Formats: sequence, structure tokens, C-alpha cells
Amino acid sequence: MELKLTRPIAFFDLETTGINVGTDRIVEISILKVLPDGKREIKTRRVNPTIPIPPQSTAIHGITDEDVKDEPTFAQLAKGLATFLKDCDLAGYNSNKFDIPLLVEEFLRANVEFEVKGRRFVDVQNIFHRMEPRTLSAAYKFYCGAELINAHSAEADITATYEILKAQLDRYENVVYKDKDGSESIPVVNDIEILSKCTNTNRKADLVGHIVFNDKQQEVFAFGKYKNQVVGEIFRKEPPYYDWMMKADFPLSTKRTITAIKLRDFNQGSSKLQQR
Repeated sequence: MELKLTRPIAFFDLETTGINVGTDRIVEISILKVLPDGKREIKTRRVNPTIPIPPQSTAIHGITDEDVKDEPTFAQLAKGLATFLKDCDLAGYNSNKFDIPLLVEEFLRANVEFEVKGRRFVDVQNIFHRMEPRTLSAAYKFYCGAELINAHSAEADITATYEILKAQLDRYENVVYKDKDGSESIPVVNDIEILSKCTNTNRKADLVGHIVFNDKQQEVFAFGKYKNQVVGEIFRKEPPYYDWMMKADFPLSTKRTITAIKLRDFNQGSSKLQQR
């Protein structure tokens, strides 16, 4: 089943120096852009991460420091990538948890604007784990009936992810899903808006989940001594906590989120004072 698209969607995969969004870097990026008319463009590029690639990471993706020493840095590629991804929804395998936050982090480091607001995210892994919990290689064999060759090569992985999503649309067409509360729905539909909602089941306020929404749609901390407490209230009561977070090793995207909360609450407080 081919995707029904109202705008382009970019499937992408990253090979990296590690799994810490705040400190690790991209060493290879592969993007498969699918247009509403079905045409596809694919770009794969290795990246000089400007930091050493740990042996344990090389053992996974096979990319060494020597392989990337003469490649451009992400900062040098950022403007071109942002242009290529302009107006695209984003999709991948485990992309909501890792690839999208790290990609945004790299754009922020490069001081290149890459707005995620308004984009829809489709995480193929979340569909898979909801319907058939397995790994990417197992998913490819399960849905596509073939072995995944060159796993952990960015281009092979992202092409497999694209094929898996199309096969999932065929397999789960009109299939009813019952959640833990007994509510029934048909979550896997050939509509990017619905797939985005299906695969975004968390309540993250920032991209990595350090800040989440509570049942009242308030931003609360998901970690530390103020876990589950409202971010804005803590910043008002203990301003140094904001300063500590801004100086600590949090992702830039998290720092942008807490700054927006702080400024929003300050502006709201100022407006209330003016109205008195």
C-alpha cells in the first residue's frame, strides 16, 4: 500500500557517536524523502562529528574516525539539510525518542533554524511495538518476508523502515486495537495525521522527555527532586534551578523549552499586573 500524502514525508536514520542527545554527534545521515505524487529522493552523507567515535559505536555501525576525518561537519551541511527537509513531516524507526531530538540538537548547535512545530512525526517502531513487539530486522522479516541485509547501515535501515510502514498499512487495514482500558480503535490508517497520533503516545513537552505534560496539560519535571512538579512554579519559587539547568548538560532543545516556559509565565504575570 502506497502512502497517502498531502505533503512530503522524510524518512531518516542516523548513525552516531553514541546515544546521549546532549553530547553525542551524527556520523552518518540518510534521508528518504517521499513526495505526494509518489516520487522519492534519497540522500546519504557521512559527517565529521568533530569528536572521537567510541569503539563500541564503531562496532555497531562500522564507521571509524578515519572514515569521516575528511567529511564535512554537520554545521557545514546544516543549511542544505534544512532546505531539503523544508515542509516535510518526519518518520523513522525509534525516531521520536532518539533521531528527531538528536537531529534538532545538531541544528541548534549549528545555529540553523529547524522548526519542528507543525510537523507530524511517524515512528514506525511505535506501530510495530504496539502491534508486533520486535526489532527492526525482525520487523522487516515479519512484514516484508525478507532478511535485512547491511543492518545498521543508515541507508539500508531507512529503506527497510519505509518498506515496513507500507507493509504495516496493508497488514493492519481495518484491524481493531483494544487498549488497556478496553477502548477500541483502528489506529493504523493510511493518513499521516492519524499515524502521527498513533505513534506519539507520550506526553513530552520537550523532545527528549525531561519535561512532560501532566493530566492538566501543565509542564512538569520528569526527573530529579522536583519530579512531577510544575516547571513554572518551581522556577518562580527557586530561580537558581532554572540557572542550574541552563548551565548543566541538558540538550539545547530542553533548554529552549524551559526558557519558553519561563518567558511565557513571566509575560503572563506581567499582563495580570497591568490589568489590576
